[in-house]
Amino acid sequence: MPGSKKQPQKRKRRFVRLSAFLFALLGLSVIAGGILLAYLFITPLPIAETDRYSRLLDSQGELLATFSTTGHTSEQVALSEISPLLIQATMAVEDRKFYDHLGFDVKGMARALLVNLRHMDRKQGASTLTQQLARNLYLSHEKTWTRKLKEAKFTAQLEMKYTKDQILEMYLNEIYYGHGTYGIESASLLYFGKSAKDLSLAESAMLAGIPKGPTYYSPYNHMENALKRQRIVLNAMAETGFITQTEADRAASSKLAILPQDRQENKVIASYFRDYVRSLVTSQLNITEEQLEQGGLNIYTTLDPRVQQAAEEAVASGMDSKSELETALVSIDPRNGHIKAMVGGKNYRENQYNHALAKTRQPGSSFKPIMYLTAINSKEMTSTTVFNSQPTLFHYDNNRKTYQPSNFGGKYLGEIPMREAIAASDNIYAVNTIMQLGPDKVVDMAKKMGITSPLEPVPSLALGTSPVSPLEMASAYAVMANNGKRVAPVAVLRITDAAGRSIYEAPEDPGEQVVEPAAAYVMTRMMEGVFENGGTGNRVSSMMKRPVAGKTGTTDTDAWLVGYTPELATAVWVGYDKGREISKVDGHRAAPIFANFTEKALENVPPKIFPIPDQVVSAYVDPKNGMLAGPDCPDKVLEVFVKGTEPKEYCAEHGDGEKQPKGADQTKAAKKQEERSWWKDFKRWWVE
Repeated sequence: MPGSKKQPQKRKRRFVRLSAFLFALLGLSVIAGGILLAYLFITPLPIAETDRYSRLLDSQGELLATFSTTGHTSEQVALSEISPLLIQATMAVEDRKFYDHLGFDVKGMARALLVNLRHMDRKQGASTLTQQLARNLYLSHEKTWTRKLKEAKFTAQLEMKYTKDQILEMYLNEIYYGHGTYGIESASLLYFGKSAKDLSLAESAMLAGIPKGPTYYSPYNHMENALKRQRIVLNAMAETGFITQTEADRAASSKLAILPQDRQENKVIASYFRDYVRSLVTSQLNITEEQLEQGGLNIYTTLDPRVQQAAEEAVASGMDSKSELETALVSIDPRNGHIKAMVGGKNYRENQYNHALAKTRQPGSSFKPIMYLTAINSKEMTSTTVFNSQPTLFHYDNNRKTYQPSNFGGKYLGEIPMREAIAASDNIYAVNTIMQLGPDKVVDMAKKMGITSPLEPVPSLALGTSPVSPLEMASAYAVMANNGKRVAPVAVLRITDAAGRSIYEAPEDPGEQVVEPAAAYVMTRMMEGVFENGGTGNRVSSMMKRPVAGKTGTTDTDAWLVGYTPELATAVWVGYDKGREISKVDGHRAAPIFANFTEKALENVPPKIFPIPDQVVSAYVDPKNGMLAGPDCPDKVLEVFVKGTEPKEYCAEHGDGEKQPKGADQTKAAKKQEERSWWKDFKRWWVE
């Protein structure tokens, strides 16, 4: 029948149209998919949150810290520098099919969906390592569909743009392991004090289990939870064939040597310096907080990591961790002003106040060299100038005021020269000096040398009663170490943006000659005596095997040692935050910290003598009267002078003054004595 023939034809046409539609739909889907893949491939990934953080770099260009609200920082290592056991443990417990999928574990997602539907709750997740990396790098952890879609997009892009090994390396360098520690290298150092490449099976399983719940599975917070999680990881490794069950059981029963959480090595290096640089760049270099947090800047600094480590170790060994006593150490290269080390306190985690910048501490006798340098540079006094060390009432302000200092322990030395006064830290001699010079001249010199704190021009200034900071003191002493030339302290050398473009360069500072080189050298020679017999720093002289000049300072609340070598000028301060008086034991802590630091910081640098400038002359003198000494003087000593200030007359107390050596003979004899003095020092520094 005609009707029956039309029916199959109609169905056939309908099938053809449906097939054409489906093929068209498939073609469109392929085209759309191709366009989508092309779009994902050519579209750049956003800047990772960690890439937006500005980075603090040391003098070697190595990462010191990052500027972020979370304190996020990590030690970056290559995948080849990570233990294969840690890699296997991570994949076994987090993503067993990592090398097989394209960023999404479809079966795992379906399985998790069924479990969640069965319990009507989110009991399981199925995030791959790539998904976790996308979330950690670019997204928050909020549970919204928008965030999920973005995560899928970034996951696909990561898989398209990077190899599996690159993704795994990025993941292991970014994942959070608790206690402010990001990345497997940082975590390995924190918990076990070793590099990630040296982790054992038991250690690897412990660390691989932490990211699931960094607080809950932290061995510092909940050891029992951490061990249970470790067992889960080990069993997962056995199930996947990475290890045998016997190996898993053996590792689970082994005892782990987890290091104390608060040990010195765990503390972020140069925390106080990082805060100092943050304040510096935002207040003086026109960098905003937003740029610092989100601009991806690279801030290149002067800090020497080896010198900084020496500073932190010296402070740790020299201070009582249980005491409230605080400390600060600042060290500057006097030749260019570069700040090489800065420790602002005993424990940054407990006290973030940077004592290295505190302008509230009295320097005591450590201020005296600034005054004595003023005297030497003025040529009004020399190292042989004598004052009487005895109880004295000084009148000033047109005789309207009086000041009566005293010596420590009531010890008075009688007629003494400047060299002896410096070594013994005689207060009466110091006040006599400032009264002769005038306090205003000392204030002017201090300002030229880098003291910016206000100084009161009164007689007590000679004894360091005007508060200054350790940074100021280190900077001032650097002038003496640098032959009288002042170079301002520098912490930041340059700053580049995220693209590597320079946005700041520290200006070249040729320095300013604030005192004659000869005067600075004469002062240095006298300050070396502080570490010799009779000097206030003598008790640490055996610890130092190189030429060092310096001065101690002690008040009721502060203890100092400020000193220098040709390479480093260093200030060490010790005291209490609350203004408590320091004990005698507390007052003796600054000197060993200085000595330990100086030797450790310069252990690879051969000892150097301080260079002798032109306009320095040497002569034998009688220490009792400061006159030229003849062959018969029993206690003659070799002194150095700024040329033109040396004594011209011979002592007549011993022998016949007419028979004393003249001119070239005296100079020749002085040079021989100086050579013997240098040879004695050489043997002490290199042989003893």
